Amino acid sequence: MNIRDLEYLVTVSETLHFGQAAQRCFVSQPTLSGQIHKLEQELGAILFERTNRSVHVTPIGQKIIGHARQILEQAEVIRSLGNAQNDPLVGPLRIGAIHTLSPYLVPLFMLELQHQHPELLLELTEATTDQLIVKLREHQLDGALLATSPPGEDLDEIRLFKEPFWLAHPRDHHFYNKDEVSLCDLKDEKVLLLSQEHCLSEQIISACKIDSRDASNPIPRLNASSLETLVQLVGMGLGVTLVPALSVHGGRLATDRVILREVSIPDAFREVRLVHRTTFPREAALKVFSDIICNVLPNTVT
Repeated sequence: MNIRDLEYLVTVSETLHFGQAAQRCFVSQPTLSGQIHKLEQELGAILFERTNRSVHVTPIGQKIIGHARQILEQAEVIRSLGNAQNDPLVGPLRIGAIHTLSPYLVPLFMLELQHQHPELLLELTEATTDQLIVKLREHQLDGALLATSPPGEDLDEIRLFKEPFWLAHPRDHHFYNKDEVSLCDLKDEKVLLLSQEHCLSEQIISACKIDSRDASNPIPRLNASSLETLVQLVGMGLGVTLVPALSVHGGRLATDRVILREVSIPDAFREVRLVHRTTFPREAALKVFSDIICNVLPNTVT
């Protein structure tokens, strides 16, 4: 087997379609199919179950593909070292970020990153925390910008900053005439939350000491997948919510019907970190990347 065969193998596992995999690898479908068949013969194992309509990875295929990803990652490091010599930020760097962070953080550091390291090829993926953790462990990402601690001893983190939560309430709400809003003030409010797949919802519940089992004041869990949608619902008078400070920077969530303001709640914040595998060989690249992020942050985070 060779590196190219492993690239074919991983690409088929990602697309589950031999034709699409061949296009991504810039080869003909017969060529790719033939190499996969030769690899299966060499290994003495069937890696894919094929029908006229579908392709499925076999259990032994899953294990072999996991090792193939690690080999390809190491091969990429060798290429980068050969091309970049001592510069760790040359070549691709695959970074993931949660939905409630990426739209507000990436625009802050992108230009500075390109200015300082023009040969860096940043590949960005947005997904939920659980999805990004899976991609990290499957070697589809080099690092992930998360707001929760990494689970397991196979992952490590570089802590970046603490991001306070800001309150969003309707302009005609009684909070408008209060100089400060505290934890007690939120006790009887309808606090709107994103759908359950977002870790931000659980962080808000924890910060506000909300009892999700309180039948007299149930939490409206919405299927909204973005903070913009949530703030629009606040503007309609359906309740209040808390949003991360970076989402307020630059007026991204600004609307005439909603007031965005700081709150006097000590635990109302989340801690953003860059999570990576402990075995990732280009940790120096992640450190430089982290430093650039910290250097461009506004004073609304610490």
